Amino acid sequence: MLAQLPPALQNLKLPLRLRLWDGHEFNLGPEPSVTIVVKDPTVVSSLTHPTLDSLGEAFVEGKLELEGSITEVIRVCDELSHALIDDDEGSRPVRSIHDKATDAAAISYHYDLSNEFYQLWLDQDMAYSCGYFETGSESIDQAQQDKFRHLCRKLRLQPGEYLLDVGCGWGGLARFAAREFGVKVFGITLSKEQLALARERVKAEGLEGQVDLQLLDYRDLPQDGRFDKVVSVGMFEHVGHANLEEYCKVLFGAVREGGLVMNHGITAKHTDGRPVGRGAGEFIERYVFPNGELPHLAMMTAEISEVGLEVVDVESLRLHYARTLDHWSERLEDNLEAAARMVPEQALRIWRLYLAGCAYAFARGWINLHQILAVKPHADGSHELPWTREDIYR
Repeated sequence: MLAQLPPALQNLKLPLRLRLWDGHEFNLGPEPSVTIVVKDPTVVSSLTHPTLDSLGEAFVEGKLELEGSITEVIRVCDELSHALIDDDEGSRPVRSIHDKATDAAAISYHYDLSNEFYQLWLDQDMAYSCGYFETGSESIDQAQQDKFRHLCRKLRLQPGEYLLDVGCGWGGLARFAAREFGVKVFGITLSKEQLALARERVKAEGLEGQVDLQLLDYRDLPQDGRFDKVVSVGMFEHVGHANLEEYCKVLFGAVREGGLVMNHGITAKHTDGRPVGRGAGEFIERYVFPNGELPHLAMMTAEISEVGLEVVDVESLRLHYARTLDHWSERLEDNLEAAARMVPEQALRIWRLYLAGCAYAFARGWINLHQILAVKPHADGSHELPWTREDIYR
């Protein structure tokens, strides 16, 4: 029976079993931990050149099934891809069109899926961004509260200050900053589903007098320097390389002289922003984040600097995001039956691959996460930041 397999697959030594539509099985190595169930005969030929994009597409479209833990599935499929194709073969920098209508549609596609679905696997405040693990053993709820506090401390928030939250999501950070640091918050999002639930939670906590959340494009923000501080979490990934300059100019215009701007977001491995992971980036672009473009740290800091902001602190939280995504993936896998009642089958397949795959990608260093703190200096170049970071960790 082995002769029925393409030659490229016959000499592999992977913990992988192939089960064909007719019931025949082929072990590609000893003690298989993952089984690819081929339901469509056309998939076999594509297995000789298996990008993570093509494997993911076949799973999403129901042409193959995957048996084994989702974490192990991702690892073994990457080994299969690595054995048969060159790293990042043919990948090119992604360049997408970004205007208000296109960006609003992309955000709606991703974030308006179902609030209840996100609640299944996110923390209690629904922070859909990298947590902060002081020891690595924290729960996802604790890690997200610690992330909020870490951001607020870096921004040196003081009672009575006015904070702009760009891409406020379900409002967890906005409520935390208002409640714990006594600031007034103006938050914006392009997701109607997020905004509705975020406003409900603001009202439930009695924070209407401090927290104002609106459906607004960042390009429509006031440019009169009215905000003392600005925080942007998981936002610049949606802006697009071509619009980073405008995005940074908007943040510069929104904050007062002496004010701080915090950009927390995913960054690319390569300086030109091209996808990595033998097709993983293409899969995410097509199925998860339409029009998403990751800037490299060098690109992002350059754009921030060119508009007149001064970068004063940079921190990588790559492994923190790997741990965060492990938590999310495990929680989704533990609630698959409930999830299947909330979203279409294809959407659930996409998200299972996406969460586990991103955890793997961050752990392997295919992508990174950086917090970039910048200040808008006074005309004479001065600012009020402390001499050291000591106050952040007290």
